[in-house]
Amino acid sequence: MSMAKPISVLILNQISQNGLKRLPAARYVVGKDIANPDAIMVRSADMHKMDIPASVQAIGRAGAGTNNIPVKAMSARGVPVFNAPGANANAVKELVVAGMLLAARNIGGAMKFVGSLDPADPDMEKKVEDGKKTFAGFELAGHTLGVIGLGKIGCLVADVAIKLGMHVLGYDPEITVDAAWSLPSQVKKANSVAEVLKSANFVSMHVPLVDATRKMINAEMLAHARHGAVLLNFSREGVVDEAAVLAALDARKLGAYVCDFPSADVNHHPHVIALPHLGASTGEAEENCAIMVADQLREYLEHGNVQNAVNFPNVTLPRESNFRIAVANANVPNMLGQISTTMADAGLNIHTMVNKSRGEMAYTLVDVDSQVKPAVINAIAKIDGVLAVRYLPLES
Repeated sequence: MSMAKPISVLILNQISQNGLKRLPAARYVVGKDIANPDAIMVRSADMHKMDIPASVQAIGRAGAGTNNIPVKAMSARGVPVFNAPGANANAVKELVVAGMLLAARNIGGAMKFVGSLDPADPDMEKKVEDGKKTFAGFELAGHTLGVIGLGKIGCLVADVAIKLGMHVLGYDPEITVDAAWSLPSQVKKANSVAEVLKSANFVSMHVPLVDATRKMINAEMLAHARHGAVLLNFSREGVVDEAAVLAALDARKLGAYVCDFPSADVNHHPHVIALPHLGASTGEAEENCAIMVADQLREYLEHGNVQNAVNFPNVTLPRESNFRIAVANANVPNMLGQISTTMADAGLNIHTMVNKSRGEMAYTLVDVDSQVKPAVINAIAKIDGVLAVRYLPLES
C-alpha cells in the first residue's frame, strides 16, 4: 500500500469523533459507505455474517471484547483484529462498585418500595419508617471481595475495594507482568476459583470469554460458595452457567447475582440485579476506546506496528529506513529463512528485522535499504504459509 494513496476506513457503528480525528483527513477517508475499505472500525455490530471485503487489512474494535468479529477467519487471511483493553476499565470499575452497593444496601427493592407509595397519602411518612427495616443491609468495609481475572479492570476493582476498607482475594493464572506490577500489595493470592468462592462475600468476574472460561462459574464451583455471597458478572454472559446461578439463588446459597447481561432466564428473578450492558456506556469510555483503537489502526496501516491485536503478537519496530515490508504468516519452520532468501535474491539488503509469533500466527517487519519492486512483494506472497504481505514505503 503506497503511503500516497488515501487510506479508507469503514465505520460500522457510531464512533467517537475524537477517536476518528486521530485519522487525519489528509491521509484517510472515513465513512459508513465505503465499498472496499483498507480497514474497519466497529463497536457492537455483528460481523460474523458480513461479507468482509478482501481489501480489508485490519479491523479495530472500539472496546475490549471481540466476540462480534470472526477472528479466526481474519487470522486465516493475515488480518489483525485490534481491541482497546483497559480503555473502558474505569467505567466498569465504577459500575462494579455500584453493583456491590446495590446488592449490599438493597437499593433496587428500596426504590421500588418508595415508588409504590402515594405521595398524597397522609400516612406516607409512617409507611416509609415502617417499611425501611425490610431493606436494611450491610456495609462493604470489612467484607471480602474475590476478584477473578486480574487484568486492567480487575486491578482497578481490587484497588478501589481496598480503599473502601474491604479485604481482597485475587485469582488469575494468566496474570501479566504489567498487571502484577499494578496490583495493590494488599491483595491476597488465591490458587483457584474454588478458593475465592469459599472465602469471599462478593465475587467479581473479569475474564474474557474463551473456551477455558466458558461457564467457569457452574454448579460444581458454586457448591464452594460462601453462604449468601454476591456474584457480580460485568465480564461476559457466558462465563457463568445461568441455570446453576439461579439454582444457587433459589437455595439461598447465593444472596444475589448482579450482572450486565439481561436474559429471559435471569430477568425478574427477585435476587437478580440485571443492567442493560452499561459497563462501557460512558462518554469517557467510548472516547477512550475510539482513540486507542484508531491510534493502533493508524500505526499498523502506516508502519506495520502491532499493539493490542487479539490474534497477532505485539511487534513494534522504530523506522530505520524508508522502505518496509510487513509479512503475516503461519507459525511454521523455515518461514523467516524463505522470506529472507527471497529478499536477498532480489538484491535487497536487510537493514533491520523483527519476527515474533503468537500461537499459530507469526509476524515479521523488515526494513530494507532500497526501494522494493512489486515483483518482490508478489514473490513473498507466493511462499507457502504467507497469509498477507504489505509494502509500506514512507513518503519522500
